[in-house]
Amino acid sequence: MPRRLPAGARLVLATHNPGKLREIAAMLAPHGVEVVSAGALGLPEPEETEPDFIGNARLKALAAATASGLPALADDSGFCVAALGGAPGVLSARWAGPSKDFAAAMARVHAESAGNPDRHAWFMCVLCLAWPDGHADCFEGRVDGAMVWPPRGGQGFGYDPIFVPAGGRETYGEMDQQAKHATSHRARAFAALLDACFG
Repeated sequence: MPRRLPAGARLVLATHNPGKLREIAAMLAPHGVEVVSAGALGLPEPEETEPDFIGNARLKALAAATASGLPALADDSGFCVAALGGAPGVLSARWAGPSKDFAAAMARVHAESAGNPDRHAWFMCVLCLAWPDGHADCFEGRVDGAMVWPPRGGQGFGYDPIFVPAGGRETYGEMDQQAKHATSHRARAFAALLDACFG
């Protein structure tokens, strides 16, 4: 049974990614929750050693909850390309290297999938809300679409400029960010989280 988070609670966002922090904090803003980032608390980023999104989200959320003594919300998300067998997937951030160079990561996706006509791609997101006593609830969201090249648009972050959601014409990098937040993989996981754990 998912555990509910009371209004006015303080919540640690277990991320050091400023783009992700902005996006999730904006989604939490209407729900009366005080958000503090793991980075602001000086919490280290744990090694993401799990083979899937759920495992990594749980690992990050539990590490932040245990270290801070507060409920913690972690996101593990990634860009998955059919022509690459689902890669980069859980390794999406690692493909960008220590300097978080997503232009290089997008170029690698393009280079490694060149010659394969299958353009199907999807974004996955798992959100995990964990508590200092070890309780954790996970929620999943997915958006399917197509990979495009060259990258288009300066909005968003990560692989957004090379992904067009199904039925759309703009990449996530070109799309109005409010429109993206309403329909993204993170929005879908977030809707499930809000329904189960808030209010």
